[in-house]
Amino acid sequence: MKIPLTKPYLSQEEENAASEVIRSGWLTQGPRVAELERKLVDYIGCRDAVAVSSCTTALYLCLIAAGIGDGDEVICPAYTFIATPNSIVHAGAKPVFVDIDPATYNLDPNLIEDTITNRTKAIMPAYQGMASGTDEINEIARKHNLAVIEDAAPAIGALYKGRKVGSESFLSCFSLHPRKVITAGEGGLITTNDPETGKKLRKLRHHYMSVTDLERHKSDDLIFESYPEVGYNFRMTDIQAAIASVQIDRLEGLIVKRRELAYRYNEAFGKINWVSVPVNDENHYNTYQSYMIRLSPEAPVSRDNIMKGLMKAQIASRRGFISCHKESYYRKMYPDLTLKNSEYCTDNCIILPLFPAMTRREQDYVIENFKRIASESTVDTPALAGSLR
Repeated sequence: MKIPLTKPYLSQEEENAASEVIRSGWLTQGPRVAELERKLVDYIGCRDAVAVSSCTTALYLCLIAAGIGDGDEVICPAYTFIATPNSIVHAGAKPVFVDIDPATYNLDPNLIEDTITNRTKAIMPAYQGMASGTDEINEIARKHNLAVIEDAAPAIGALYKGRKVGSESFLSCFSLHPRKVITAGEGGLITTNDPETGKKLRKLRHHYMSVTDLERHKSDDLIFESYPEVGYNFRMTDIQAAIASVQIDRLEGLIVKRRELAYRYNEAFGKINWVSVPVNDENHYNTYQSYMIRLSPEAPVSRDNIMKGLMKAQIASRRGFISCHKESYYRKMYPDLTLKNSEYCTDNCIILPLFPAMTRREQDYVIENFKRIASESTVDTPALAGSLR
């Protein structure tokens, strides 16, 4: 049995939607992108939504729209995907890394204010499938007059205290990469409650063109566009938007399937005293884009040896996120920075297969092999040394 880490849930409906766009002759940013944005507004409960080429370009455009650039600082977690700090660097600003709360793997709000300087302009929390600390982060931002730009790449459909992620913060960014809860092959989505920022983002994504192609196409009069500022080509295609539109319609059902599988994993791994399963309670509704567990220092086997054993059993796995401050580019920026929780999780977290079409037989195979590998092993690496705070 060969089990992938993830598998996009796509059907004939998505294929038909893409085919309709191809037959229409309007392939790039047009009516289907506008339709997707309207659907996202209705689903999230925000005032505006903007579709772009990827979540990374979404983060970058949000920073630019917020007026962040050379010499500015943006606070972000160290334990995240590299796109989070990279987007800050591309905007000309400096990422200021903060440690995570080990219970949620998200930015620890209690550590934020100690890192604020007169150059700090924004906070960029990165959510690992669920939001946490949102109220505290927004309160700190209001107190210090900072923008909050959420890297919510895997968290579309997640709830924080019963409220949808993307419905409250200044700007929130979601991903449509194939590993995410819904996909269009690639793409990014931005939500905001500031319509003026939404208008600016629409111009920035399309060379800062004064009127859109769709507006010119619909006009009965001759229109010439102008380019009052420097913009970018970060458009989403109508093919992607058509697929994503279908995926949004099925989003709630996909999350239910993911959560059902996650509960089965929790039941199996929650009984192992050296494994920490993901937090899931009434305040933290997790999409389970990924199912990640953490090994304690008492584990009888290292994370890497578990992954090697799973690989031999033809089961895909992946380490968790990375400590970005330890990657070579950022290590030069912060040669002496140590963030205990982020570094421990980088060495001791495992992402296991989880996708909506996963069968119970496949999931049982993962669980059985994980337990078998652990039972056959002894502690074999210093990576398990130490502990979280």
